[in-house]
Amino acid sequence: MHHINIRLRDFFITADDWIFAVSGYDSTDGVQAVLRYIPDKSGDRELDGVRYRKLDFDEAFRFVEEMRPSWKDLCVPEDEILQVFRADKRTQSLAKEDRRVAAIVNLLEAAGIPIENMGVTGSMLPGLQIEGSDIDFVVYGKHWFTARDAIMQKMRNVPSDVDHDLPQPRITGISDELWHRIYTKRVPEISFDEFMIHELRKGNRGMVEGTYFDLLFVRDWDQLPVRQERGADLHRCTITARVTSADLAFDNPAIYEIDHPVISEILCYTHTYAGQALAGEMVEARGMMEQVGDTRRLVVGTSREPVGEWMRSLTLLGRE
Repeated sequence: MHHINIRLRDFFITADDWIFAVSGYDSTDGVQAVLRYIPDKSGDRELDGVRYRKLDFDEAFRFVEEMRPSWKDLCVPEDEILQVFRADKRTQSLAKEDRRVAAIVNLLEAAGIPIENMGVTGSMLPGLQIEGSDIDFVVYGKHWFTARDAIMQKMRNVPSDVDHDLPQPRITGISDELWHRIYTKRVPEISFDEFMIHELRKGNRGMVEGTYFDLLFVRDWDQLPVRQERGADLHRCTITARVTSADLAFDNPAIYEIDHPVISEILCYTHTYAGQALAGEMVEARGMMEQVGDTRRLVVGTSREPVGEWMRSLTLLGRE
């Protein structure tokens, strides 16, 4: 039974003071999560008198495997969870204490998005941010697209009636140097130029007063619950197909329904290919074909830095 009120991008803490980020919606067999922070006397962050350090993905995986081998596939049993940090419950207090968060909140409220449909995740959610931490801003459900459009318009400096509070921090686009860093970090199988053509259309990243932020999609409660089953791997393949729905293209995983004789949808587990194509566009994708029940799907991002897997919009690139 689903007992706990928790969803993607919320955080929680266990009895060991381990702090996890929720990485999926399906809590059927335990909460899918990634360990982010562990107590460490020489750590560079502090919460409630405990010093913490941040783990990278591989280190976190090894740590849990060694310390809790029974937590298969990084599913944490619900009875191990002491406290949940809900991303949508921190927005108001963070906007009061951080003018950069306030600038995003004010812009989105002016675009008609209620504050209860916004959230903040990442290190700011449990209060473990340090100087230089990014802002991971969440918007729920259909409001996400309104938020993205408002931010894109702001970054293009289109005058709008939101500008009466001028002392606010400026929301701007990302520098070329930072784009190169993001590309290098993500190691995608597509060229930098191709990466940029797709990224600039997405409009889900920006800067606020010199701090990097991204706009993250999370399903609204009326889009839940959802069963996220692991399929059986068949073989790697490359397909070309037309996208019929991209409503969940910015979710995790990103989901694209497609018109294809064998495969019904493409799932992208790497952030690089979220929002990569719009409905009606022709795409080329390479990944692992999976069988789930009677359906087949293509999974792109079967590893953290997917080698030999990609997705591109042929329509956007003018190659259709």
